[in-house]
Amino acid sequence: MPKKPSRKTLATKIFVLDTNVLMHDPSSLFRFEEHDVFLPILTLEELDNHKKGMSEIARNARQVSRVLDDMLALAEEIDEGIALDGPSHHLASGRLLLQTEAIGAELPPALPTSKYDNQILAVVIHLQRRYPRRQVTLVSKDINMRIKARSLGLPAEDYFNDKVLEDTDLLYAGGRALPADFWDKHGQGMESWKKDGKTYYRVSGPLCPDFLLNEFLYLEGEPEFTVLVREVAGKKAVLETLTDYSHPKHAVWGISARNREQNFALNLLMNPDIDFVTLLGQAGTGKTLLTLAAGLTQTLEDKRYGEIIMTRVTVPVGEDIGFLPGSEEEKMAPWMGALEDNLEVLTHSDDTAGAFSGDWSKAATHDLMRARIKVKSLNFMRGRTFLNKFLILDEAQNLTPKQMKTLITRAGPGTKVVCLGNIAQIDTPYLTEGSSGLTYVVDRFKGWPHSGHITLQRGERSRLADHAAEIL
Repeated sequence: MPKKPSRKTLATKIFVLDTNVLMHDPSSLFRFEEHDVFLPILTLEELDNHKKGMSEIARNARQVSRVLDDMLALAEEIDEGIALDGPSHHLASGRLLLQTEAIGAELPPALPTSKYDNQILAVVIHLQRRYPRRQVTLVSKDINMRIKARSLGLPAEDYFNDKVLEDTDLLYAGGRALPADFWDKHGQGMESWKKDGKTYYRVSGPLCPDFLLNEFLYLEGEPEFTVLVREVAGKKAVLETLTDYSHPKHAVWGISARNREQNFALNLLMNPDIDFVTLLGQAGTGKTLLTLAAGLTQTLEDKRYGEIIMTRVTVPVGEDIGFLPGSEEEKMAPWMGALEDNLEVLTHSDDTAGAFSGDWSKAATHDLMRARIKVKSLNFMRGRTFLNKFLILDEAQNLTPKQMKTLITRAGPGTKVVCLGNIAQIDTPYLTEGSSGLTYVVDRFKGWPHSGHITLQRGERSRLADHAAEIL
């Protein structure tokens, strides 16, 4: 006779996991705290179908299989479930329940029982009848699967545990406006000094504890007051004035900042003390152009970095173009149109050739710039270490947090990593604005002394592009 469930057991829920949840986050088994997790046999079957290959999904499927194998090897009795407390290192206190019996498909006649999704729905119906006093919920990343479940009266949820933020409007912007009365409240007893051409201010007041290291502050007016937070200690903060990259004398490879945020971005990109930079912004805000200009200046003129390495996720917007001939660099060429477009702008903006600035000079400049830029595929990044490189991760919003970690940890001594992206343009399946690797690193790195972030606001491409971005 089965044991009568305790009051505590009745209070906990049973979550039935769809395969895509496990393939999206291999550690999802341990993310449901005190609740029980149920794995249908078809989830394991689908994992088996996806385990081959070198894709991120295949690697995740193999990792889940290894975790389950380790747990089953230590389990004595699986009918009552496997305690998750030990395998999860005390993150979860529920049990893992595996399907150990055949479950008949009790579905409406219109739903074909041959489909895996529909058989998983039948499992949820069966569990609801078996545990009438406990809530049974399907967890799936597949929107259609959740719609089908709800239309059958079954509770269904998306998997939220990988979300960095519930609302991306709360994402750290990298800069903030100071109130008009800032100096009245923070100017008393202020210290000021100059060092290496920069002016520093030590201020104290109620806003200081909220400041983050390397956060930009601005006070609108004529002239505008812009500073970078260098130190925060309790109610005191040290602010540093910025280099004005909007002035032609500070132009970076012939490029000047056209707005406040671009000036902030160049201050981060040109600062050798900052190893990690993230730039967010819509199309046409200048992310790639500013980054390449800063990279070329520090590689060819300042000799701070050996070369520029550029990579991006190869997710096509339309139909894929199939297999491509040639070397790794040639295969990546179709994905690197943005690089060529920006190099063209940088070649024409470079007036260093003076009187000889003709077609020959432009071609020579372009070849010199191209020789110092290497295009690499993400697929071959594991195990590599980049020394003294300027590493650009373009379209970083399409990376998962795990992929982002893999790439950033490639950085060796003297390497600067710059992540560019627009979280409103995610092409990777099951990745959302809240769970993108770019959102993840912006949130985790904020306030670290050697990293900086800025969200670029204004498009600087053309009046046509700006208007299209607004109305379409």
